[in-house]
Order: sequence, then C-alpha cells, then structure tokens
Amino acid sequence: MTFASARSTYRQTGNSGVSVPDDPHQIIRVILSELEKSLNVMKVANEAGNEYPPEHVNKALRAIYLLQSSLDFEKGEDIAISLFELYEFCRQNILAAFRKEEGAELAASADAISGILDAWTEIGPQVRQVG
Repeated sequence: MTFASARSTYRQTGNSGVSVPDDPHQIIRVILSELEKSLNVMKVANEAGNEYPPEHVNKALRAIYLLQSSLDFEKGEDIAISLFELYEFCRQNILAAFRKEEGAELAASADAISGILDAWTEIGPQVRQVG
C-alpha cells in the first residue's frame, strides 16, 4: 500500500473530521495519534468496567491495518518487522479485549503506541530535512 492509498483509505473509512495531511510522515503521525486515542478510550472503558465504544474498536483496528500495510519490508528490514510485530501485538490485544478474554493488555498496547508516536514525532524535523 502506498502512502497515497493509505491516506485515501483513511479518508474514506471515516476519521471523525481529522484532517489528513499529504506529507507521508504526517499521515503516519495522524494515524498513530488516532490509534493512541482509541486505545486510551478502550483502556479507560475497561478500567471502568464499561463496554468498549465500537467506533474506537473499529478505528484502532483500521489504524493498525493501515500502519501494517504501509511498512516497507525491503527498505526497513528489521525495523519494519519489529513494528509489524508491535502492531500485531496491539491488534491481538484489541481483539482479545473485545472478546472479553482474560489477559488483554490494552494498557501495554496504549503505552507502546504512545512511545512509537513520541519517537515518530521527534524524528519529523529530521525527515523533512532529508526529503
């Protein structure tokens, strides 16, 4: 999947009015940010013993799909594999939580995505200088 198709898919599938930029780095930042938000909403719902808001479950799964689909395994090699595995960890935890299975680690998933988002945001200026 190209960044253009990722941007198009994200726009078509509903993003609650979030502005999706044209810059590939910023597209990923927006998707990570929306994933972080949805995971945190799900985490709070879980801690309160409430049902998971379906729109956040859907947004989180859609974001993970887009993030996994945008990885370049040829150029990214080990980093792409590690990110894919991290996103898969999050996906599996979302599904386990949705199915009300024991051991779903929504907090760990949210923390992991927050770390990736922070790192992604931090390298933004460097990416723009190279590009």
